Amino acid sequence: MSTDTDIVAYVQESEFDTVLNGSEEKVVVVDFTATWCGPCRLISPLMDQLAEEYKGRAKVVKVDVDSNKPIFKRFGLRSIPAVLIFKDGDLAETIVGVSPYEQFSEAVQKLLEVVSSTDS
Repeated sequence: MSTDTDIVAYVQESEFDTVLNGSEEKVVVVDFTATWCGPCRLISPLMDQLAEEYKGRAKVVKVDVDSNKPIFKRFGLRSIPAVLIFKDGDLAETIVGVSPYEQFSEAVQKLLEVVSSTDS
């Protein structure tokens, strides 16, 4: 299955740190997911919506936990879906389980406001 048509790209362990620290966007949202995970499929369209809404301001990526277990363990995660939100490469927010879109967008918005207030 090609992920090129998806709004949200999958990243591998080898490129994870580069995405976090080398991204033009200050805020990076990482959706830890798996193909067999039913609740993850509920989160997927929300991540696409988030990517569209914050295009150019926040980067949204997915990590398949089955092929990237070390990253999953690195953050002490035990269940999916898990969405980690990073600001300037540092973990700022963790949302585990199925949550409403507003919870994700409010977390991103809050971090973007911090970014813009420190930039000016």
